[in-house]
Amino acid sequence: MSDSIVIIPTYNEKENIERMIRKVFSLSFPFHLLIVDDGSPDGTADIVKKLMQEFPERLFIEERKGKSGLGTAYIHGFKWALQRKYEYIFEMDCDFSHNPDDLIRLRDACVNGADVAIGSRYVDGGKIENWPRGRVLMSYYASVYVRIVLGVDLHDTTAGFKCYRRKVLQNIDFKDIKFVGYAFQIEMKYTAYKLGFKIVEVPITFTDRVEGVSKMSKGIFKEAFWGVLQMRFKKINQLKAL
Repeated sequence: MSDSIVIIPTYNEKENIERMIRKVFSLSFPFHLLIVDDGSPDGTADIVKKLMQEFPERLFIEERKGKSGLGTAYIHGFKWALQRKYEYIFEMDCDFSHNPDDLIRLRDACVNGADVAIGSRYVDGGKIENWPRGRVLMSYYASVYVRIVLGVDLHDTTAGFKCYRRKVLQNIDFKDIKFVGYAFQIEMKYTAYKLGFKIVEVPITFTDRVEGVSKMSKGIFKEAFWGVLQMRFKKINQLKAL
């Protein structure tokens, strides 16, 4: 039994899913992997289920009907992981924009004292590859906007590559998490920050996807912009138990 589970939401990721699964399982640490698939019509789930025969007790899938949003997929995965005995629970994209090799560095940060470890593009040593300059600037200044409005001392507030200690997710009331896109990533960090958990940023290289289709949309950015203003006045419930 591993103490670490990586949660990867998928929708139409047939070009990436097998390669990602094999890469994670090739790492020196024995991570487990949970795929949360939102009814991919391209057969992503079928590829996962076939590989489950090769990787029993390490690879798992939860299938949902319809595309319900990134945030709800992660919350589904968090609840699944908390029902088991995982101490370190990860978020990661399927498209190799997040380098699986960095899973070990994020885990090490939590083992060594962090409650949340963020794979950060905007701290010293972090960088972005293959994004057009306009998108880099938009992403960077989105994080600056979040820092100013919410008053959080984090450089990459929209990052989606993270490791949580179990106790962090146990103390977040998922019913209070309202957003599903980029704003979900911000809301989870902000909630952990307001609850007093120690958040550490680990520099990573973020690489734009090569295979498959991006899920980014104007609606996601709009949700994040207005969502941050709503979060500014959000009441965070106190810690339940550590």
